[in-house]
Amino acid sequence: MFRVLVASVLVLSAFSAHAARVDNFVLLDHRGDAHELYYHQAASAVVVLAQGNGCPAVKNALADFKALRRDYESEGVKFFMLNSNLTDDRASIHAEAEQFDIEIPILDDETQLVGESLNLIRTGEILVLNPQTWEVVYRGPVNDRGDTNVSRHYASEAINAVIDGQEIEVASRDAIGCAIEYPLANQDHSAISYSETIAPLLKEKCVVCHTDGGIGPWAMSEYTMVQGFAPMIREVLLTQRMPPWHADPHIGVFKNDKSLSVEEKQTLVHWIEAGAPRGAGEDPLAIAKTVIVEWPLGEPDLVLDIPEYTVPATGVVDYQFTNVTNPLDHGVWVKAATVVPGDREVVHHILAGSLEASKNDGGRRVNGIFDNYLIGYAPGNESHIFPTDTGVYIAPGGEYSFQLHYTPVGRETVDRSKIGLYFYDEQPEDFYRQDVVLDPTIRIEPNAARHEEVAYFEFDKPVLLHDLVPHSHFRGVASKFELWKPDGTKEVILSVPNYDFNWQRTYEFLEPKHITAGTKLVHTTWYDNSAANPGNPDPEREVPWGLQSWDEMLYGAFSYTYVDESTEAPIHDKSLAQTTQLIGFLDKNLDGKVSLDEFPGQMKQRMAKSFEMLDANADGGLDIKEFHFFNQLRSFGGAPGGS
Repeated sequence: MFRVLVASVLVLSAFSAHAARVDNFVLLDHRGDAHELYYHQAASAVVVLAQGNGCPAVKNALADFKALRRDYESEGVKFFMLNSNLTDDRASIHAEAEQFDIEIPILDDETQLVGESLNLIRTGEILVLNPQTWEVVYRGPVNDRGDTNVSRHYASEAINAVIDGQEIEVASRDAIGCAIEYPLANQDHSAISYSETIAPLLKEKCVVCHTDGGIGPWAMSEYTMVQGFAPMIREVLLTQRMPPWHADPHIGVFKNDKSLSVEEKQTLVHWIEAGAPRGAGEDPLAIAKTVIVEWPLGEPDLVLDIPEYTVPATGVVDYQFTNVTNPLDHGVWVKAATVVPGDREVVHHILAGSLEASKNDGGRRVNGIFDNYLIGYAPGNESHIFPTDTGVYIAPGGEYSFQLHYTPVGRETVDRSKIGLYFYDEQPEDFYRQDVVLDPTIRIEPNAARHEEVAYFEFDKPVLLHDLVPHSHFRGVASKFELWKPDGTKEVILSVPNYDFNWQRTYEFLEPKHITAGTKLVHTTWYDNSAANPGNPDPEREVPWGLQSWDEMLYGAFSYTYVDESTEAPIHDKSLAQTTQLIGFLDKNLDGKVSLDEFPGQMKQRMAKSFEMLDANADGGLDIKEFHFFNQLRSFGGAPGGS
């Protein structure tokens, strides 16, 4: 009866399977991992099964699809499932995968734009793609499985033909499965109004960057500009390069979210696919021009000119460290900051902090940025307003300290960057604290396509967590922050599955996260050191930690306030925080203590002399308190074997 109800002839009017080139796309799977189709251009073939929860045709095909993967994965064939059903969501797809033991990534096509472009009509249908041309060489059922036996494996025949460079005997066959409903597919998208819908959407979400003098490569100044770039807009939307907001939308709610909603993506892409019609009405983009203001937060209370630097046309520029004398003879509380780069093309990032006069000596100048950190600039991170009634105190005298990273762009230029600071009129209630989860000992193996590094920071007191900033370099592809709580539960609070080194975002929670004492903030980053990564400078190289972009970082900045601290009664122990950071990357198995074997190199040899004495509870490892005691002894010259 099922076969009678759902069997249909696959109607593909004016469609030739050989001529159907698939456009590139990026989708998140049921686990929240990102997948880009064209990343697999070196694969022997790419096979996609249209999946839908509860569909009998999918269940019947599942065993055969898994068998295909077992048979062909070793030959370089990549397998995916694609869910374009409006009735299914990430949670229900994940539950289906758990129930039926599906390890194959199920891509969640929540906008239905990929399913529409692939002309997927029914679940249970197989697409075999040739990565050399990105053409669909076969579509139809996996095989001719009837009620009893299988006589022909259509998918195997197609895969073999692609691998052998042969023609497919039959490129399209009737498909059996549950119908996929596309409510928007048959609508007249040429009726979408440019003046009333498209232009206001672009103005709200895009024009702030895509304007004259903005950081976008072209200005959305009028309809003709948008029309000319319409194919590119569609491409960057489908590949999730734009908008430049990379947080998983299913995890957390953040301020200043730059993403487009599902409906906004559908509207914009459908309008473009309809030919980007101008329609009637005025052009809002041409009427009201966006003006770039130098100080988006208003006129600063203090503007500091960073010493100019001549950036050569080519070559490598070492990180520049420079200081500016604090012109104020009185202390101030900073509530916000804006960095204005002199030449956006060459300024990769600027970090800013301050040094008190007593610490202004030659040995501390380079590190002064982090003594009293203020702001880190990178594209997408120009201004920062501290949480309400929190601030950073700048003592009178001393210096402001800056780290600048320049990237030559083929022409010599002089950079004249500056920073604007905004002050409180009165002393705020709380300190704005900032710290970093990092690991300077990372090593990424050559040709590793999915290398993982992890570190953590354990809070010894209850705090309010305000924001997170994941950072890595050319090889960084994904990042995640989790809370590991004292009761054993874990919570993912930020996932960036499609990290883009060109954009450095601060993800500020809509409401601060209440963190209990003993909770670990665990930061994981994944790196792609393979040749498939187009941004990889050298896949044959073992990559260490380093400041320059061809090296790497595991670096997760975060800001917080202590629940029980005030500016009148400080409780922060900076030395303890440094020890906590150290334990967070030495503790490789994340058990809260560092065994002797976890200490690297010469440090292990030094620690061996005093390890048993320092391990006060004799549990085989040094926890934060034990190691902090050792560091305090060492600072006073009393640590056995310490240096």
